[in-house]
Amino acid sequence: MKNIIIVLFAIISMNSIAQTAVGKWATIDDKTNKKKSIVELYKVDGKLYGKITYLFPREGRGDNPKCTKCTGDRKDKPLIGLQIVRGLTWDGSEWEDGTIVDPEDGKVYTVKMWLEPNNANYLNVRGYIGPFFRTQKWIKVD
Repeated sequence: MKNIIIVLFAIISMNSIAQTAVGKWATIDDKTNKKKSIVELYKVDGKLYGKITYLFPREGRGDNPKCTKCTGDRKDKPLIGLQIVRGLTWDGSEWEDGTIVDPEDGKVYTVKMWLEPNNANYLNVRGYIGPFFRTQKWIKVD
């Protein structure tokens, strides 16, 4: 009986950890270190997705520009509402095997995400092209 309770507690704990990525996150510009956008991460059928819900003002850019460099169904879509994160699955410690698009250049990357150890207010977002990767730290806003 004690083992069953421990196993149930572990499953519930892992599930709550997986769900903490769900919510709104501020993205940070790698070059200026300023906030770029708010991305809302949400789950559909157990997979993680994300869309841009807000763009921080930036000189020389309109209120809601389009993703002119994107391809496929994202081509020429407004950035606000654009689904940039698609299809990540939870492996027990991180979200992985999905994709993320950079609306600035239209490139699509394989992506994985995990919460910062000891600080669930930071989400590490790592985009890959082959063996090369770049990691950003997103900040929880809700």
